[in-house]
Amino acid sequence: MLGAAALGACAPAAVEEVEPIGIDVEQESLRTELATELERPRRVLFDWRIREAELRLSGTGLARIEPPYQARLDLFLGNGERAAVAALVGGDLRLPTGVASQVIPPPHLLWGTLGVFRPGLGVALLGGETIGGRMRLRYRLDSQDEVHWYLRGRRVERVDLLRGGTVVQEVRLELDETDLPQRAVYRDLTAFRELTITRREVENVEPFPPDVWDPIHRGGPPPGGRPGGV
Repeated sequence: MLGAAALGACAPAAVEEVEPIGIDVEQESLRTELATELERPRRVLFDWRIREAELRLSGTGLARIEPPYQARLDLFLGNGERAAVAALVGGDLRLPTGVASQVIPPPHLLWGTLGVFRPGLGVALLGGETIGGRMRLRYRLDSQDEVHWYLRGRRVERVDLLRGGTVVQEVRLELDETDLPQRAVYRDLTAFRELTITRREVENVEPFPPDVWDPIHRGGPPPGGRPGGV
């Protein structure tokens, strides 16, 4: 068994062919942003699971999303206690004091978990290419980190955050015939942390009250303590 494992470790990894994108990269970026932007207010009920080296947590969650770019995530434990809450308005990630921010993806990756292509402001488009049938668009942030978006048919399939040329955080999506991902997996590769979100129900709703997007000042437990009461 050890010999087989050693042979497997030495086997060369498959190399994906990288080709120039062959089109106007900036225009393709704008078209993709329009194709994935939020269209209507929705409530999304989901299951979630967090795995770390010495931690396992799971429960249900609620996402509230609204055009143009507003989203809020609430994570609840099995007993109805809220484990985490975050709101994202454009590129502004809003977290109440005391929330374990490390379990919440940074803005670009958090948009990615919803299947939304959102490079945002203050980023530099570095270029694009096709890899294994997918289009990759590469951006540099003000921090000098890079965000690489992988798209198929103008749908987000993967988002990578790179630091010093190395992927440090990533999002992987499982898609179906609907416009929202069936499953999103966020990994912090430096902290060995993984958050999995699996969609259960989607409901079209009326616009949300403005204070929904301000969990810093409205961070108390929801009515009834469970997602259905929000």
